[in-house]
Amino acid sequence: MTAKGEMISITVTINGLPYTAAVSATMNLTDFIREVANLTGTNVGCGEGECGACTVFLDGSSVNSCIVLAVDADGKEVTTIEGIGGPNGDLHPVQQAFIDCGAIQCGFCTPGMIMQAIWFLKQNPDPTPEEVRAGLEGNLCRCTGYEKIVDAVLTAAQQMNAVETSVR
Repeated sequence: MTAKGEMISITVTINGLPYTAAVSATMNLTDFIREVANLTGTNVGCGEGECGACTVFLDGSSVNSCIVLAVDADGKEVTTIEGIGGPNGDLHPVQQAFIDCGAIQCGFCTPGMIMQAIWFLKQNPDPTPEEVRAGLEGNLCRCTGYEKIVDAVLTAAQQMNAVETSVR
């Protein structure tokens, strides 16, 4: 147990780079990502784990970073939207599909939606439209009506499966 106001030194690896900082016991992972690592692609939405705008991968699992304490990420690996592209700055297939299918409107939900879609496609590489809707149901969008987002995820799944098949 730490005294109120006591700072705790932690190191979190984000997109392959270690970030060490003294943080309060109540700082959430979203704020650590944005304020310590200066990565602003992870958006602050509801702050209660309800909207999905802050979705990142924590040791490979999809999490709402607003409800994960930064101290609980000490020693762990985080991947944000900035860390999913290729080594030469190439877009991830899901990012490209969102662009190609017009699934981006205001863009606020987009980073979290893309992160959740990538995680979902790892679990279910050949989904139906209904499975995509269920897989993204924790991520909210006010602009698109979801049809273009579902189309983008299905398009990305086809492209990723085609690449995987050609590599075999």
